[in-house]
Amino acid sequence: MLPRERVIDVIRHKKPDRVPLYGWVFSNLKEPIEARYGSVAAFEDKFEFDYAHLFGGPSCYTEEDLDQLRKASGEITPEVLLDLPLKDPNNMDAYKDVVDGIRHHKEQCGRFVYLQTPGLFEACNFCFGIENHLAYLLLYEDTLREVYQRQAEWNRAFAMNGLDLGVDMIHVSDDWGSQHSLLFSPDVWRRMIRPYHKITCDAVRSRGGYLSLHCDGNFRAVLDDVIELGYQVVHPFQESAGMDLVEFRDKYRDRLTVMGGLCIQTTLGFGKLDFLEKEIRRILGMFRDGGMLYCTSHFVQDHCSMDELDFAFTTASHLARA
Repeated sequence: MLPRERVIDVIRHKKPDRVPLYGWVFSNLKEPIEARYGSVAAFEDKFEFDYAHLFGGPSCYTEEDLDQLRKASGEITPEVLLDLPLKDPNNMDAYKDVVDGIRHHKEQCGRFVYLQTPGLFEACNFCFGIENHLAYLLLYEDTLREVYQRQAEWNRAFAMNGLDLGVDMIHVSDDWGSQHSLLFSPDVWRRMIRPYHKITCDAVRSRGGYLSLHCDGNFRAVLDDVIELGYQVVHPFQESAGMDLVEFRDKYRDRLTVMGGLCIQTTLGFGKLDFLEKEIRRILGMFRDGGMLYCTSHFVQDHCSMDELDFAFTTASHLARA
């Protein structure tokens, strides 16, 4: 079975021949990985990763534009941001890294590929700052809706370009959770966030693309809404923030797939190899029959040694096949 087929089987709620594997390793560990394995690609090949997370494409705004806006206005409010044009999402030259990633991972290695795309709340945090943004949800609701509508249409164009290039799944990144709950009330989320996510979700699903959500923290209060929007995969379903994988397995596995299982906040990178092995065994044992794309919960941090990283993925690779 090709790696891509294995991932698709899990997303379609079939029992895989083994649990698919991946890890977010290149951002903080590129140099030490290259020193030990020769390249990140060699590391991915050694552990037979089944899927790949692609980054690239145009940005919504440049830091220079935002800095100039802050100097001119003092504070970027929703009304001020509407005066700043978004960059062209159809600048295809900006997708070169995506094209190269598809060629390597999908065409040469047979992997399933997914593309990081902006959400709404997270994208606007770069403009407003998270504290201001939370206040704006209440202070400037009507104007913020205009900001979100414009951002959602940009996000849809970005996602459509990714599907046109050949990615298998659109991965929408939008952090809504704290360690214990949503950053705002479920009612605010349903009124202000959900309608604009629906624009991209509907477009991706209408094209037959797979759809995943990255959301750190605890978003349990809107999990059913996430499924209704059309998301098929969620990452990372963070146990360290109170997201219960036992509940997920028992109640949601026939409707949703988790990408995650290897927590970088509590498990990987702390030198506790016995605990690390125990946790890998526990999670893979829970999802041996499907429901999980095994992966790190976020980028592995630079305090993780190469010996521990190798131990983690050697253990996971063995247990995924057991």
